[in-house]
Amino acid sequence: MNVVPSPGRNAPRRRPGRRIISTIMKFPRLFFAAALAYACACAPASAHSFHAGLTDISFNAHTGSTEVVHTLMAHDVEALLTNLYGQSVDLTDPQAQAVLRKYLEKQFWLTGADGKRLPLHWVGIQVDTDSVVVFQEAAQTASSKVAAIHDAVLADFLSDQVNTVNLTVDGNLRTFGFNAGHPEQSVH
Repeated sequence: MNVVPSPGRNAPRRRPGRRIISTIMKFPRLFFAAALAYACACAPASAHSFHAGLTDISFNAHTGSTEVVHTLMAHDVEALLTNLYGQSVDLTDPQAQAVLRKYLEKQFWLTGADGKRLPLHWVGIQVDTDSVVVFQEAAQTASSKVAAIHDAVLADFLSDQVNTVNLTVDGNLRTFGFNAGHPEQSVH
């Protein structure tokens, strides 16, 4: 019979939370999606208790471009556009999408080492009942060229809006947090 000795008093203690945190850091988009789904399930149908957005920035070697993918809560985007239009809007309507595009270009940008904005091109939008996903790209630009990020999306409209940006450069993921009082950060 094999007996496993119990650890002595000086044996290192395991920290159970460390594995969870490590998993969250490896899969931040999955964690955000799970937190968003949980919040939506727990919140009343007419509102939710927090306001958050997630943006992923990464280089696509096949196209040679940096891709930017914004995931926002549909309810918050609809409320913003309703406020801007003065009436309810349909996010599948091209005019509403044009207003969202102009708004997003005003509230989110990337800058290079020279302090100039990197040109972001609108690729498209995907809308469902829970989220609005906006696709942009910086054509023929590596994600390593990003020196600073400005993300004030919805922060001017919702005072408690928190935006998380995941930037992947050369396989290394870095995560940044933004809010109304902290809309811009250097990535270096």
